[in-house]
Amino acid sequence: MNLGHIGRLEDFGKRSLVTHAIMALSFSGAIVAGLFVEGELGLVSFVALLNFTAGVWVAQSIHSLGHGTTDSEYNGILSEVVDLTDTKSKSADGLDTGRLARLFTLIAAVTAVSLLTSAQVLAGPLFSIAVVAVGSVALVTAIVGFLIALGTSYDESMHHWAAEVEQQNAPGAPGDQK
Repeated sequence: MNLGHIGRLEDFGKRSLVTHAIMALSFSGAIVAGLFVEGELGLVSFVALLNFTAGVWVAQSIHSLGHGTTDSEYNGILSEVVDLTDTKSKSADGLDTGRLARLFTLIAAVTAVSLLTSAQVLAGPLFSIAVVAVGSVALVTAIVGFLIALGTSYDESMHHWAAEVEQQNAPGAPGDQK
């Protein structure tokens, strides 16, 4: 069996791009089904596709947690699609605020569209359940995004201080009494 096409997904950025494409399609399908498909079929399709999108989103967020420690060139999904952003713009504390702000903006937009569509499609207790579910996914994604940004900041700080100590301990360094 020839599995050469699987090798294309070894890069985290390409896997992330595929995962985000799947999420975009299923989320779009949920919105279309919720707004334009009548009856129980529309309701069930909306809920199923929205749940699928949420599951893939959480899975992608967890998958991204381990990526902060690698030496890859991946700088976020927007940089994979179009290299327009400079994610090297960090605050004085080293936290990648640009990436974190894009993530929170995406979470806010998807949450808003999900809740507005849920308000149109669901009624009564089903809408209350949808609010809690959508809010939970948004919260988990925001927490994971913050942990990724914090972990990346910590890794960069450790690399910086390790290089600083190595430079001070090098023969011929300023203050070397040998």
